[in-house]
Amino acid sequence: MTEKPETDRRTLLKLAGFGVGMAAAPFAAAAQETHAGHQMAMPAANAAQPADGAVSPGYIFLNPDEAAFVEAFVDTLIPQDDLSAKGTDLGVAIFIDRQLDSGWGNGDRMYLQGPFQEGTPEQGYQLKLTPNQLVRVGIADVNDHLRASKGGASFDTLEEADRIAFVTMLEAGKIELPSVPTRTFFNTLFQLAMDGFFADPIYGGNRGKASWKMLGYPGVGEMYADKIAEWRNRPYRVDVPLSIQDLS
Repeated sequence: MTEKPETDRRTLLKLAGFGVGMAAAPFAAAAQETHAGHQMAMPAANAAQPADGAVSPGYIFLNPDEAAFVEAFVDTLIPQDDLSAKGTDLGVAIFIDRQLDSGWGNGDRMYLQGPFQEGTPEQGYQLKLTPNQLVRVGIADVNDHLRASKGGASFDTLEEADRIAFVTMLEAGKIELPSVPTRTFFNTLFQLAMDGFFADPIYGGNRGKASWKMLGYPGVGEMYADKIAEWRNRPYRVDVPLSIQDLS
């Protein structure tokens, strides 16, 4: 075993240059987030799950090899530390699985008839693959690359330090995947992990409202107009953030 590297919650934010300011608006991918020029659809009816640990542990879309990859990926981005549990314990992998199985994952609101041409980053998503196909093919590409270069190892079997190094290379586009653009694959999976960590717990991730408590985010109360005078020029703090389920 290699010595455990010093990783903390900032690993999640530093990998793709995000800061805490971004995290102050933690809405699910199913809300107002857009993905490469397409509004992300609400999760399918069977994708919305009870909050705070009540989510079924079973996977709907991911097969066992893909689930092992996603679990290792989210735990690399969100390692356990003194601020919160690791990503899998917070339901982030379950969130990703449910999103990939949703209308968004199946590309229900994407134009996928072609022609397909390489576009600029400003033009958004240009692939003929649906988001869940992109993730599935990308995972296979990564594991094939590792098996060829690491003596049969798959991503989930790598030591933590090696996983961090490999994810960093993926983010930088230093590894060329044969079937999908590396940066598109990484950014899609990274964004899903971010959404799962910061979204309302009703979608399967952010179990126990861990990220909201970490940031001091008060939740999804309808209005805070009555708090303005009392909290003027001071950070607004609550003991327990409110989720969608708390208000329903």
